Amino acid sequence: MTDVPIAAPEMGEREIERVREVMASGRIADGPEVRAFEDEFAAFCETDYAVATSNGTTALHAALEAVGVGEGDKVVTTPFSFVASANAIRLAGAEPVFADIDPDTFNLDPTAVEEAIRREYDVAAVVPVHLYGLPAEMDRLLDVADEYDLAVVEDAAQAHGAAFDGRTVGSFGDAACFSMYPTKNMTTGEGGMITTDREDVAERAASFVNHGRPPSGGYEHVRVGHNFRMTSMAAAIGRVQLDRLPDFNEARRSNAAALTDALADADVVTPTEPDDRRHVYHQYTIRTDDRDGLADHLADEGVGTGVYYPTPIHEQPAYDGVSHTAPVAERTAEQALSLPVHPNVSEDDLRTITAAIQEYER
Repeated sequence: MTDVPIAAPEMGEREIERVREVMASGRIADGPEVRAFEDEFAAFCETDYAVATSNGTTALHAALEAVGVGEGDKVVTTPFSFVASANAIRLAGAEPVFADIDPDTFNLDPTAVEEAIRREYDVAAVVPVHLYGLPAEMDRLLDVADEYDLAVVEDAAQAHGAAFDGRTVGSFGDAACFSMYPTKNMTTGEGGMITTDREDVAERAASFVNHGRPPSGGYEHVRVGHNFRMTSMAAAIGRVQLDRLPDFNEARRSNAAALTDALADADVVTPTEPDDRRHVYHQYTIRTDDRDGLADHLADEGVGTGVYYPTPIHEQPAYDGVSHTAPVAERTAEQALSLPVHPNVSEDDLRTITAAIQEYER
C-alpha cells in the first residue's frame, strides 16, 4: 500500500451538498449552473468570457476551431506534454509542429518556436503548455506570435491560478484551456473550460460545443459542432472547487517550498520558479539520471511517484509520420520524476519523501 500517494483529489461536504441541490432541482444537464460557473471562472482569470466543456481535450479542440485553425494549417506546440495537447490539433484538422523545450522550466523554448515557424509553411497558431503548473515564457511567445501573425491558444490544463508577471494564465492568448480532471488543482470530476477576451471566439466555441447552435439555442444549427457540454452537476462541484482553489494552491506551494529546501543538498534537480512567474505545482517534478531506480526505491518506502511523460509526443506511435527531433525534451523524458505535492501531503509525509530520497543516495 502507498502511504503517500502521488495524487489525492480533495472533495468535501460542500461539493456533495451542491450536487444534491442541483439533482433536486431537476436541471442536471447544461443550464444556469454551468452559466454561473463560466461567469465565475472568467472573473477568476480576469477574462471577458468563459465556455465550459466536457473535459480539457474538448476545450482545446473547441478553442482551436474557434480561433480558425483547420485543414491545411500547422500549429507549433511542445512535444513534452500529455498527448492531448497535440491530439486536439489533429482533431481540428491541423498538424502539430513540435518545438523543443527549455530544460529548466520544461516549457516551450521561444527560440525553438521561432525556428520551427521559419522552417515550416502554413503555421497558423502556437499552443504553449503551462506544464506542471509553471507558466510558459508568455512575453517572448506573444512577441513571436505577433511577428508572424499567429493565433495563441494557451494549454493551461495544469495551471489554474498560475501567473506570469502578475497576470493570471488563461488571459494571454486568443483563447486558453483548462482541465478539471480529478488530479488537477481543482476538479469537476471531468470537465474543461475555455477562457477568452474575444467575443467572436467565445461565441464560436459555445456554438461548437453545443451541436453548432447559436447562442439563442433551439434547433437552428449554424455550423457543424459536437456535444462537448458540461453537466450542471459538474459545474456545481466546480463552483465550490474554484472557491477553494486559492487555498489548494497555497498548500501546494508550501509543500513545494518544503521539498525544495529539504532536497537542497540531494543529487536531484528541483523545480525552478523564475522571478516573473507564480508556479502552482500541479506536479513537483525533479530531474535525476537514476529516475527509475529512485522511483522503485520510493515505491518500496511507500511513496507514490509519477513519470509525466515517459515518451515525448513526437516519439509516440500515433505520431510516427512526424519527423521532428527535440533532444532536450527527449532527455528530460528520461529524467523527470514527480513527487507528491498535493494539499493532502502532511509534514510527516514530506519528511518521509525527503528521507527516502536522501537514504537512497547514501
